[in-house]
Amino acid sequence: MIDIPMIAILIVILYLLSAIKILAEYERGVIFRLGRVLEKPKGPGLIFVFAPIDRMVRVSLRVETMDVPPQDIITRDNVTVKVNAVVYFRVIDPQKAILEVQNYLYATSQLAQTTLRSVLGEVELDELLSQREKLNLRLQSVLDKHTDPWGVKVTLVEVKNVDLPESMIRAIARQAEAERERRAKIIHAEGEYTAAEKLTMAAEVMQREPAALQLRYLQTVLEIGAEKNTTIIFPLPLDILVSLKSALESMAKTGGGGKRPGGSAPEESEAGPKEIPGSDESKGGAV
Repeated sequence: MIDIPMIAILIVILYLLSAIKILAEYERGVIFRLGRVLEKPKGPGLIFVFAPIDRMVRVSLRVETMDVPPQDIITRDNVTVKVNAVVYFRVIDPQKAILEVQNYLYATSQLAQTTLRSVLGEVELDELLSQREKLNLRLQSVLDKHTDPWGVKVTLVEVKNVDLPESMIRAIARQAEAERERRAKIIHAEGEYTAAEKLTMAAEVMQREPAALQLRYLQTVLEIGAEKNTTIIFPLPLDILVSLKSALESMAKTGGGGKRPGGSAPEESEAGPKEIPGSDESKGGAV
């Protein structure tokens, strides 16, 4: 004969066992009792969910990683690029994450894509390539502002990769090469300017101390001799060249004026003065 009380007790025990739920430390359970949400989420640990009166939705509080697929973006200076990113976020209010949005994961993904296109479309290409940290903070601020009513906290946004067209890559390479050449020329000019200043200072020192020039000459000779060179260099003062030039010019002037080096005038011709053709004396005879 079937023992009805024992069967009822067994059913009750099985029902109670099925009502036992265990939530991990990072999980919370949002309980709906007869369609109305309870005041506080349950967990972690051992909880009771009495079906079909209660219905539980598990929510993870761990940081979620979401990969934003590549987006076609036109920057402010009309350059088309492909940009992808990664978003890190976590649920801080399980009830809002369930009540305020149908699927917070999908909603956060779509919001991240549209925000990425809108924010990066307002900047120029140079800013996109050089100011990643600033743009990441801006993206995080915009996303966190829109996901806060859902109980979702965006902790970090990182732009992963920026794909440029081949023509733009070549243009950037030429620009970088020109910039390096410009810096090299500036550095070379600064070196020449500094060297000229130092040489001017050295010349002033040698002008005040003539012995310094002789010491410099001896040092140069020593450097040349250290390489087993048979060439010997003798310094020739410019004053000697100037004096020699003046002497040559004076000798040239003396020889061109018809005077001998001794200063005496040339002797007259024994034949007397010569007749000048076409003059009056030639017509009337010699005087």
